[in-house]
Amino acid sequence: MIRCPECSTEIDVDEDEVEEGEILSCPECESELEVSQTHPVHLNLISDDLDEEDDDEEEEAAENGDLLKDDEEDDDEEEEDEE
Repeated sequence: MIRCPECSTEIDVDEDEVEEGEILSCPECESELEVSQTHPVHLNLISDDLDEEDDDEEEEAAENGDLLKDDEEDDDEEEEDEE
């Protein structure tokens, strides 16, 4: 029997039917778990913190992209003023 690494709830998984890399969900705490090994089955908790970090990086990239657009517009205005 496999246990959730987050809450230690038993998870009924057939070793012959699960594949490495497969994502499972704990029925008790609803944590997402990745199968990292199949014989014996080993589960790794997929951290929500990683998702939040990815979101932060995307927001920063979007903000930086907007800043570049603003700078380009300023450059265009300066060129027009010089003419």
